[in-house]
Amino acid sequence: MALNDKCLFCRIVSGDIPAKKAYEDDDVVAFHDINPQAPVHVLVIPRRHIASLDELTDGDAMTAGMMVVRAAKIARGLHLESDGYRFIINMGEAAGQTVFHIHAHILGGRAFGWPPG
Repeated sequence: MALNDKCLFCRIVSGDIPAKKAYEDDDVVAFHDINPQAPVHVLVIPRRHIASLDELTDGDAMTAGMMVVRAAKIARGLHLESDGYRFIINMGEAAGQTVFHIHAHILGGRAFGWPPG
């Protein structure tokens, strides 16, 4: 598994930086955001460093798919499925990506407006 020692999220994966983990397995790590934007705000990241969605290849389909499947499992574990939740991936600085390690946000526990942003 390739990690980047300069990447904040890789350092969480490796255990160098502590995080309040919501879930982890061989493929993904999920942890509570330190600056939550909703009552529930969990980040789901692959263990392997991939800086952005633009770097994904066909070979990463399993990784990307596992992030989505695990996010649904995590949301159910947090009892978000009955009221709904938002699943977001920001791509690039203009979209709000601040850590360049692909990650998805699970947001729940309140109503959300549309359009977002």
